[in-house]
Amino acid sequence: MYEEKGYLELEELKERIPAEERLKKGPVAIIECIQEIPCNPCQSACNRGAIKEFKKIVDLPLIDFEKCNGCGVCIAQCPGLAIFVVWEDYSDSHALVKIPYEFIPLPEIGKEYDVLNRKGEIVGRGEVIKIQSLKTNPKTKFIWIKVPKELCMEARNIKVVDEE
Repeated sequence: MYEEKGYLELEELKERIPAEERLKKGPVAIIECIQEIPCNPCQSACNRGAIKEFKKIVDLPLIDFEKCNGCGVCIAQCPGLAIFVVWEDYSDSHALVKIPYEFIPLPEIGKEYDVLNRKGEIVGRGEVIKIQSLKTNPKTKFIWIKVPKELCMEARNIKVVDEE
């Protein structure tokens, strides 16, 4: 389906998503990488060993969800922007999603924006809580977005519109 439409359906990722019990334990990374290309910066970046060692450089990354603490270091190291972090039980009504972000302008912390799904469709609103980058890759920011719980697996980007 990806080759035909240009985006992944959630159904195509079901084997890469942690079990519901793990999603409720705290933040966890989810890798949407589906192409066997020579790449492993995510695995090299993970200090916890949560991204399993590759047998071949073209292997798809796999996460040991029990080792992952959702720190997000892998997000900034992925050249394909294929990693995000979900914290489903951030609060009673909201989840927290960390996504890679390489657009200008940057969103403002504390402001609400339209949340987009994998297709680029608006699916709701979310508040930017924090913006981070790593010294090793300052160009790729990762943005923390507070979204209604039902959007935690759909939220993949935000729409920042210059309001001038």
